[in-house]
Amino acid sequence: MADNVPKIEEEPLPTLNAGTQMFQDLDANVSATEVESLCMRCEKNGTTKIMLTRIPHFKSIILLSFECPHCGLKNNEVQSGEALQEKGHRYELRCSTKADLSRQIVRNNSASVSIPDFDFTAPPATNSMLTTAEGLISRFVEDLSMDQEQRKEVVPEVYAAIETLLEKLRNSLLLPEEEGGEGSEYAFTMVVDDPSGNSYVENLCAPNPDPKLSVHYYRRTREQMIQLGALNPDAEDVEQLEQQKKAHFDMREEMRAAESVMKAVKEASDSNEVLSFPANCSSCNSPCDTRMQMVDIPHFQEVIIMSTTCDNCGYKSNEVKCGGAISEKGKRITLIIEDKEDLSRDILKSETSSFNVPELDLDMVAGTLGGRFTTIEGLLRQVHDELDRRVPFLEGDSAVQERRQRFEKFLSRLEDAADGKIFPLTITVDDPMAHSYIQNIYAPDPDPNMTTVVYERTFEQNEDLGLNDINVDNYAQEEEQETKE
Repeated sequence: MADNVPKIEEEPLPTLNAGTQMFQDLDANVSATEVESLCMRCEKNGTTKIMLTRIPHFKSIILLSFECPHCGLKNNEVQSGEALQEKGHRYELRCSTKADLSRQIVRNNSASVSIPDFDFTAPPATNSMLTTAEGLISRFVEDLSMDQEQRKEVVPEVYAAIETLLEKLRNSLLLPEEEGGEGSEYAFTMVVDDPSGNSYVENLCAPNPDPKLSVHYYRRTREQMIQLGALNPDAEDVEQLEQQKKAHFDMREEMRAAESVMKAVKEASDSNEVLSFPANCSSCNSPCDTRMQMVDIPHFQEVIIMSTTCDNCGYKSNEVKCGGAISEKGKRITLIIEDKEDLSRDILKSETSSFNVPELDLDMVAGTLGGRFTTIEGLLRQVHDELDRRVPFLEGDSAVQERRQRFEKFLSRLEDAADGKIFPLTITVDDPMAHSYIQNIYAPDPDPNMTTVVYERTFEQNEDLGLNDINVDNYAQEEEQETKE
């Protein structure tokens, strides 16, 4: 009997050579990998096509397509290829016009969608999807409408409750074209909560903040970590506490190692040496070198400049880390730029600072671009290049022509400002950690075009920076005890 079973020769999956990107940009040269697989309908062999690619909406995604030539079954699926982000994301979108319903939404399969106005919550889905706010609501209406006739006969009270919800959902699609028009009473708030941090809601005011869209970042709970498969649900709480305790001591070891690295960097900087250590490229994962040097900024403080260049794919990254203690207060620096000479001033924008230029309608929140130590002209050009490459939903067939033209006009004005064609400009750098700096060309005398305001941080700012959770009570005693042990 066993001799009559035909043997199936499986083709091995293609292997990646060193330096080959696993997720490649979507273009005509990207090919799909075909794998023979079992059809779940007729139990004969069909073909599954797998494509690992990067597109602006999903970043890195996995496209799966199955087709059976025997029974005609077809199935398409999209899976996220992104790793878990450092924190979970929660988007709150206020929908009051038709334009809000047309916003594109990337819903990862780990994201829940809720509408508090209707007391409605949809749990995480089985598949990821790219859709719109209107598409999500239409999907909810379609799913809730199924089996309503059976519910009407078996559980009429459940049928009535679902019908009430369906009426609210259908009315939410009747929003007016403009604010305050007929149907504005159906406005609602949609919340997309993704613990993995891989969902996205379109910003109609990009690159500036959207007044109808707010994004909140949070630390994942134990239940969410289990849901994402990042934590073992069978592990006892005692075991989890032991791991946390071990991580606590590992963190101390890392701090001691970091102190050793800082000492080595400082010694190398004193002798004008640039430290270099091996790393992997964050774009193609090829081996590359990261260079590091400490720089003393006059009238400010010492900072560490790190630079990574990949010879394989050409990826370049520059970042600045500020040293020293945490400042007790925040600092807001405002500079009025009147000529090209001001554009050549040095500027240090830390990763915790926001950057604002009202004449250009430019408002960058904290964390954008990370830490940068360059000139004001260089920073404007880096903002231009990053926005030109990375702002999603402004490329391809899905882009709205009016928004694309408006964004191109914004980029053109930003380039003109960097070229010194627009004066005056008012630049404001607001840093709650006081780690940012703009060069004072009149130092040590005051700069007539620059004002500095020192202020007390709010509770929310301390919470975002993680300062409310810091506990240094008996820290020195614990360290002494560890040394004795």
